[in-house]
Amino acid sequence: MQNEFPLAGYRRALRFAIPYWPKLALVMFTGIVATSFGLAQPYISKLLIDEALLRRNFGALVEISVLLVVAAILSFALNILSSYQYVRVSAAVLFDMRLALYRHLQTLSPRFWTTMKLGDVVSRINNDVAEVQRVSADSVLSIFSNIVFLVGSAAIMASLYWKLFLVSVAFLPVSVWALAHYQQRLADRVRTVRERSSEIGSFLLETLLGMRVVIATSAESREVKRFQSRNREFVDALLKMQLTSFLSGAVPGVVLTLCTAALFLYGGKLVIDGQITTGTLVALMAYHARLLAPLQNLMSLYSSLISGGVSLSRVWELFDATPEVLEIPGARGLISVRGEIECDSLAFRHRDHQLFRDLSFHVPAGSICAIVGPSGIGKSTLADLLIRLYDPDSGSIRLDGTDLRELRLGDLRRSVMLLDQNPYLFHATVQENIAYARPDATENEITAAAQAASIHERILLLPEGYRTTLAERGQTLSAGERQRLALARALLADPKVLILDEPTSSLDDVNEQAIADTLEAALRGRTAIVITHRPAVARIAHQRVVLGA
Repeated sequence: MQNEFPLAGYRRALRFAIPYWPKLALVMFTGIVATSFGLAQPYISKLLIDEALLRRNFGALVEISVLLVVAAILSFALNILSSYQYVRVSAAVLFDMRLALYRHLQTLSPRFWTTMKLGDVVSRINNDVAEVQRVSADSVLSIFSNIVFLVGSAAIMASLYWKLFLVSVAFLPVSVWALAHYQQRLADRVRTVRERSSEIGSFLLETLLGMRVVIATSAESREVKRFQSRNREFVDALLKMQLTSFLSGAVPGVVLTLCTAALFLYGGKLVIDGQITTGTLVALMAYHARLLAPLQNLMSLYSSLISGGVSLSRVWELFDATPEVLEIPGARGLISVRGEIECDSLAFRHRDHQLFRDLSFHVPAGSICAIVGPSGIGKSTLADLLIRLYDPDSGSIRLDGTDLRELRLGDLRRSVMLLDQNPYLFHATVQENIAYARPDATENEITAAAQAASIHERILLLPEGYRTTLAERGQTLSAGERQRLALARALLADPKVLILDEPTSSLDDVNEQAIADTLEAALRGRTAIVITHRPAVARIAHQRVVLGA
């Protein structure tokens, strides 16, 4: 992508624009009409000089002046209308792209997220798509209008006096060569700026999330120096990009200015010799000025196109990330689920490390199974396999006798729910956090789920009870309270199978026993798979599966 003019990236983006083609066609038609009125103004100036001023015809002067004002007003009004409508349509197209990217990211496995910096992904969704939107709003319609103006001006100039027209365009090849010379260099510079910017975003996200560690280890000065280093790299890249961008527009512009001087000399000689009228020369010079302006605008806009193309290439890299788990055509829906889980000859390799080989076990419906084993043996990966964040390399996992790969993903993940060892709580109210999987739940249902998770009394002690807004990642609550709140969320969703990944990993013995007692009561009559290495939790299980034995 970066080794070519970014038309390929824009061609891929056309699929998002196609649904809006009637509106785009109307915008382009309005732009053509507006440009036509603008094109008429230099020719009206010719009439003003030749038919009114030189002939001393006051009536013609009034009529032509009125015509000039009307053309200017119509051109201005239609340009405003087409620009406004185009921004609306382009914003809708780019929102569809951002939405499609967001949905695509939701299909990617945890393996993708371990290879990407979160700050870089956010930068691509936010900054790069915003850059594409800026280019779309500022450049594409302007390019279209300038091309129409350029072609129209050239046609009228050729009809007025073709020799002067040839002088006007004589230096264009040199300008085009200069433009092409800086093309690749500018694309490389823009990409470097984008990468340095995303690195700053990743650094800030990482250090701000880990600010407690930074302060606790007296690493503030070191992190400031790292930030300064990254900022210097960004500024250096930005300055190089700006210099290349300036040269890509300035060099062709100087060449075209020399062409204007030559046109003055030749055109003035023709007027003196009586071969053309003064009005014709004025009109030709006006068209030449307008011929020069679109070319300069196009050269300037070219930089924006390259910038947008680089941003698009970074967006397409995310789109091109292949989901590891796909729903097969004709996947089966789930109507009634008992909750029986079977793993048959399961094998899975992760990062060139064989985690499972011929793993088999059976969990009867309504029972609790403890998955135990040393750290790094693959217990959490097994949880990911059970909700199809990954698919096994061989073997199968069955729910009520049906291979998970044959089921609709939405139905599977409503019936089988994973409660992570570090549950994520949103910067929202307690009520909204509990009801996240069931936003239509009633207040009574939310309260009942909190009571079942033994967190109801603690919630009532919060400043606004269930309507208290939690700090980011639930830092308002302790680790044990966050576990209970996440358990309430899972119980409210009422899955037939609940997988709990190390639910007491960050708790002391007292809190671990309290969570274990809560789980024993809350999971009664429900299929549950508890991944743990803590005895107090393992004891509530009806069976154990030991990994690495």
